[in-house]
Amino acid sequence: MGSVRMRLSASLIPRFFGAISMAACFITPAFGFMDEATQAVITDDKDQEVEKLNVELIKSLTKQLKQKETLDSNAADAVNEYSVRGDLFMFLGEFPKAEADYLTMVKMKPDLDASHWRLGIAMFFANHPEQAAAQFDKYDSFDKIDRENGIWRYLSHYRAFGKAEARRQLLRYEKDDRPPFKEVYRLFDGSLTAAEVLQAIPDDATVASHDSRLFYSHLYIGMNQVVEGNTEDAKISLRTATLNSWPRKAGYGPDYMWHIGRLQYLELQKVKVKVTP
Repeated sequence: MGSVRMRLSASLIPRFFGAISMAACFITPAFGFMDEATQAVITDDKDQEVEKLNVELIKSLTKQLKQKETLDSNAADAVNEYSVRGDLFMFLGEFPKAEADYLTMVKMKPDLDASHWRLGIAMFFANHPEQAAAQFDKYDSFDKIDRENGIWRYLSHYRAFGKAEARRQLLRYEKDDRPPFKEVYRLFDGSLTAAEVLQAIPDDATVASHDSRLFYSHLYIGMNQVVEGNTEDAKISLRTATLNSWPRKAGYGPDYMWHIGRLQYLELQKVKVKVTP
């Protein structure tokens, strides 16, 4: 698997880019949501494909993380080192640790704060939705076009205050955004259904554009289903996003969001298991 590598300029101020069979189960620590050990529920070949991918990733990411157990906060590249380690923690589902490293970046370089969308996502998954919403407010002051930021702000408000308040505080955008976010964003104000968001993807789009739109549509349809408690529908949407190969080769932002969809899907797929002392 590829290493988590990025230049300082690219990593610190990126735009949002961007019947149960247990035969193939893999026991892991929960991804930030549960304290108890969990077990993946494998129901079909697609679940096995995701689980195999996850096992390989854990091995690779854990190996990379061991090389960054101790960081020198006085080093010239310390901010980037905390950025890289924060991503590794994030991709391993260690959300509070990712949040801590991202916060350290901001303390070292305060001008990163407004653009640090990764910190907002880490706060969301570390069960700090109010702080996450505040972080996405800061990002809105940095970028008034990016509806992806508005989506995460909505999800954070939903977790913190409920659907009605999240809808009331939904950011309004006047300028166009990259596809498919104009249509995806309408899912959150209730003016489009999930099916209509997918139907809005043009048939004549290039393969890359089509796959990109499918990925983001399925990802955020799934995240909306998560906060609304539609777990079974969310599993389908997020698994579809995880099995989409486009984001893995489309750059830093899409790959980061692919990991987010993967982790959320795996969390929905897990059941608690009794651990014998």
